[in-house]
Amino acid sequence: MAIDLTVQDGIAVITINRPDRLNALDVAHFKLLAEAFSQVRDDPAIRVAVLTGTGERAFCVGADLKSGAPKTELSELWLTQRDFNLHKGLEIWKPVIAAVNGQCLGGGMTLLLATDIRFAASHVTFGLPEVKRGLIAASGGTQRVLSQLPHVIGMQLLLTGDAVSAETALRWNLVNDVVPADRLMETALDCARRIAANAPLAVQASKELAMRSREMDRVTGLRFEQLTLRMLQFTEDAAEGPKAFTEKRPADFKGR
Repeated sequence: MAIDLTVQDGIAVITINRPDRLNALDVAHFKLLAEAFSQVRDDPAIRVAVLTGTGERAFCVGADLKSGAPKTELSELWLTQRDFNLHKGLEIWKPVIAAVNGQCLGGGMTLLLATDIRFAASHVTFGLPEVKRGLIAASGGTQRVLSQLPHVIGMQLLLTGDAVSAETALRWNLVNDVVPADRLMETALDCARRIAANAPLAVQASKELAMRSREMDRVTGLRFEQLTLRMLQFTEDAAEGPKAFTEKRPADFKGR
């Protein structure tokens, strides 16, 4: 399959494996990607996911334009629950780390904007070139970019369609770090291991609270936080954490 999924020690690695098409995605492969992320969401053995691409040329350049635009009926516009994906509103409270191995353009960039932590190889470029093709940065591109970047920078990306370097992306805080290509996956996996070692329910609750804070007023958010903490205090993991600290050993969290 052109969307590969492996799981080891609580870490899922999703790889877009179409290097001959610069890891572009057509309708069939967007569906496979949605299935992979649904497995991450639903499998309790998975605590964190790493998303990457095959090769060093491209992470993902978005939609596969050579496959042609899909023909759909207007009525399908209101099938709003169909084919949810990470960047189209699929709710995944497990952390998703991007290991950006090559060009990150168009739909690849909007996919990146839906991830939580991002590492990039030093040769990578980033961009939203849709306006150069008479289109827009859909699938969340126009909706997320200004919440993650300063207004003038986000608008520059959206309106010029020009690509920027990895170092520029780092300066703009679009990525967490830029590393040599041969260190990219180990850097991402090291971060994933540190997350996977933490209490999974607490990690997922932390992500959901942080993400929902963008859409809630502060009073509601603080109450939601208080209620969530109260629930977590009754879990086995909440007892295991202090016990492991007292006994000076790594905690053995079960997600219960």
